[in-house]
Amino acid sequence: MPVPNDNSRPPAAWCYSGNQIRRWRTLANVSREALAAAANYAPETISSMERGVRMPSPRLLDIADELCGAQGMLSAAKEYVRRERYSARAVDFIEREREATSLWWYEVALVPGLLQTRTYAQALIDNRIPPLDEETVAERVTARMERQAILTGPKPPVGLSFVIYEAVLRSPLVDEAQLLRLLEASRMRNVVLQVLPFAQAFSDALMGPMVLVEGRDHERLAFMEGAFASELSADPGVVSRVTERLSMIRTRALDPDETARFIERTVARRE
Repeated sequence: MPVPNDNSRPPAAWCYSGNQIRRWRTLANVSREALAAAANYAPETISSMERGVRMPSPRLLDIADELCGAQGMLSAAKEYVRRERYSARAVDFIEREREATSLWWYEVALVPGLLQTRTYAQALIDNRIPPLDEETVAERVTARMERQAILTGPKPPVGLSFVIYEAVLRSPLVDEAQLLRLLEASRMRNVVLQVLPFAQAFSDALMGPMVLVEGRDHERLAFMEGAFASELSADPGVVSRVTERLSMIRTRALDPDETARFIERTVARRE
């Protein structure tokens, strides 16, 4: 069965905090334009935050608190909105990722989040449509970097298997530092990294990213992410199909040693 993951609903902390900003602003007879000018945001951005579409930034909460005389009631929300450091569509998956004992991960267009450099993550997160505000970008980049503790923490997953399609390495966003980061990760004892070359691709490998997550209770979940929706599913049929596809992709991909040489050649061509 699918794990609830309503991509259309912003996090509750965003909605509640934004609603409180609007209420305090109205009570204090402060216009949206006045708040926008004080916080150096566009009025449309303030509207998005008040509606919960965007995360109310810590800076805005402090400025609104002072401007509206909320006596700390708005500033107190910072503790809660900061916990919403991931997009709504990714929260469920990241919770499971944190507790995973095994991850099988395939990416067709992007470097997996656990293997990204800060520069690469910044480029991805800072180029969303509609754009995110600077505070949200910084918060999400930091959160993505902190997620990578799963690779080296005191209790890392038993196994991390990553397969990336060759197109990922050809992206102009993937610089030398990102390629070297992939090589570094591939040398970790609990990491297996493979590249699926263009010549070995097949239709199922082009349908999008897939992750298979196994928890401490040995329950397996499949995560599929698309442009406008994502699904984290515990349905045995879905998990079985994703397992089959990932197994075939891993079989077609270069082995870890060949992958390391492939990436090294790619680095050499960039020099």
